[in-house]
Amino acid sequence: MRGPEVRVISTVRDAARARGFAARLTAALGVPEVERARFLTALTERLRRCLGPAGGHGAELTLTLGESGPDTAGWIQAAVRPLPPDPDAQTSPWRLAVSCPGPVPRSLDLPEDRTDTASAEAVLAADEGTAAVLRRLDEVEELLRLHREELHQTNQGVLALHAELDAAALLQRNLLDAERAARGEAEKARRLLTFLADASAVVTASLDHEDILRRVSELLVPHYAAEVDVWLFDEAGAARGGARSAAAVRAARTGRPQHAGHHPCGLPGTEDLPPSALFPDRSLLCIPLTVRRTLGVLTLTAPDGAFDADTGVMLVELARRVAIALEHALRYEQHRDTAETLQRAQLTDLPAAAGLRLAARYLPATRGLNIGGDWYDAFVQPDGSLLAVIGDVTGHGLPAAVLMGQLRTALRAYAVGGAGPAEILTRLHRMLRHQQPHLYATAMIARFRPGEPRAVWASAGHPPAVVRAPGGAVRVLDGRPGVMLGVPVPFTYREHTAAVEAGSTLVLYTDGLVERRTRGIDAGIELLGRALAALDESALDDLDLCAESLVGPLVPASERDDDVCLLLCRTTPSAVPPPLVRGRDGVPRPAGPLSPRAFGGRSAPR
Repeated sequence: MRGPEVRVISTVRDAARARGFAARLTAALGVPEVERARFLTALTERLRRCLGPAGGHGAELTLTLGESGPDTAGWIQAAVRPLPPDPDAQTSPWRLAVSCPGPVPRSLDLPEDRTDTASAEAVLAADEGTAAVLRRLDEVEELLRLHREELHQTNQGVLALHAELDAAALLQRNLLDAERAARGEAEKARRLLTFLADASAVVTASLDHEDILRRVSELLVPHYAAEVDVWLFDEAGAARGGARSAAAVRAARTGRPQHAGHHPCGLPGTEDLPPSALFPDRSLLCIPLTVRRTLGVLTLTAPDGAFDADTGVMLVELARRVAIALEHALRYEQHRDTAETLQRAQLTDLPAAAGLRLAARYLPATRGLNIGGDWYDAFVQPDGSLLAVIGDVTGHGLPAAVLMGQLRTALRAYAVGGAGPAEILTRLHRMLRHQQPHLYATAMIARFRPGEPRAVWASAGHPPAVVRAPGGAVRVLDGRPGVMLGVPVPFTYREHTAAVEAGSTLVLYTDGLVERRTRGIDAGIELLGRALAALDESALDDLDLCAESLVGPLVPASERDDDVCLLLCRTTPSAVPPPLVRGRDGVPRPAGPLSPRAFGGRSAPR
């Protein structure tokens, strides 16, 4: 069979034969039994309808074999058209197709069509096929039921797993949030502690209370405070400044931090007050600066509308450290001012002598408590000679200033008897060894006699003097100095002689003029010599201007970490030395009053 097989079905027998033929055909083509059973069952049902009481008088069955290509799978199509045809019906014939597993062979050997036997066998074969199909369907349905139950249990397990995963994810998210919050708190605490340590180092590094207040404002604004105000009291407790907020006044009276704002601060130990009348829209934190007494009140304005509790704790601790730094600075300033006052009170007015002009400068240290200990002196001995003295006591502050006064008084006492520089230093050394065994000093004494073009000098461990000759040549008096005064060894000082013809300038100084942390004392002495040599001869006529010209470039105010003393001695022509007269005590003295300004000498600036 290659072409269409057309059969007219008019009786049940015809239908049975057609069904048997279709069964043999599909079996010969290898159609799977499930698909074959479905195909035959549907065909039989359609034919029965056409032969039934209400179905008509028969049908025309057309079986067609076909294939898509020579080597592709084929197909069988059954088309059933009821008989007789209805000319008014617009419906198409019923069609059903089934696929073959392989290509359609060129020839088919089908069993013969035997009417009785073939029909019976076809019916039986159809029943058996249907039974097989039903059994297969039962197995499939059982498998489907089992799969559905398994799938349902799997779905339940998946849902439970999803629920557990969601709970675990929520728990993990909560833990992460808690960890993130803990890290944030730890980082904030670390940041506050780091800032507190750095700020403490900054405010305690200065001994100037105004500088401390300026640094506090720079540290806190704008991250921790929008504005910073410090209200300081004097020693008597009187306040300095204008109107203050009620919170600041209460903090000063009670000694406890006060907070003024619309919302409570929550800072332990801090009292909450209503908003300030002076600053109604701001939140203020007023912290008393208390050490042994209340120095003042630190008032801070919140940068973001309110103060954080942790930040407030840090600010209170910082205020305590600021108070300590302020107390140290105020005590230091008081100590420094007292030492400077005592130091200046003991500096002498420069005398006048024939053939000699003097000028001096004293500059207190601007860094640290380094005031006191440096001094200069110049006075006329009974025989008419003039002693120029420069000295430096170890240590600083009031003890150094007091010892300096003792040395100055003892030196003048030893000089009254006419002792020379070496003898005076020897006596001072002996006195200091016995009375102040733990204090030392350096000193240099130069003696000028009227009319003599030389000076006699002796040194006790002091930096060497520098001499400028009339032509501008500079030399250092580098004779071997003696030991420092007070060193616990016996020592006798020796005198040296230096030529100081008329027009020469002898420069005596302390180490504060030439010594710096960034350079040694030798480099400083060399720099002093160059500055002295660079002066014009006419500039030396005004020794005060000359002193300023030397001190300015050598000692910048910002680098003055030690006292500075400078004593200039310039020899001038003196044809006639002042006459000597004997007093009632028999000691020869220059005739006439000794006016400080008679020969251009000037007193040290106060």
